[in-house]
Amino acid sequence: MRRLFLVIVAVYCCQYQMQAQTVFELDGNQSMLMIGKGPGQDATINPFQGEDCFAVIENLGDELFSVRIQQEGEIVAIVPVQPQQTEKIKLLVGQELYLDPETKNKARASVDYEKIGN
Repeated sequence: MRRLFLVIVAVYCCQYQMQAQTVFELDGNQSMLMIGKGPGQDATINPFQGEDCFAVIENLGDELFSVRIQQEGEIVAIVPVQPQQTEKIKLLVGQELYLDPETKNKARASVDYEKIGN
């Protein structure tokens, strides 16, 4: 019985880690690739890789930044994220997600993913 409990706790912890938000500090001079280029190049792990999902981007700071969605080198959308606001953006298979600062000051962002249909 104890082993079963430990297995359940371990599975729960692994699932929680896959869903945990990732927090980034954006330097005012850099864009950051969050997802779309593949292992070793993406800044976040998308647990829904290979399927359409939602990217949930939260601005944790006081500086405006933008979310840029690209596919095959073409900009698909640019979504501004106001300070202390959250944007939920549909991210299709094959798209790249970037965070772009809009000022020279540092910005803080949280990135998470949700399964479509939740």
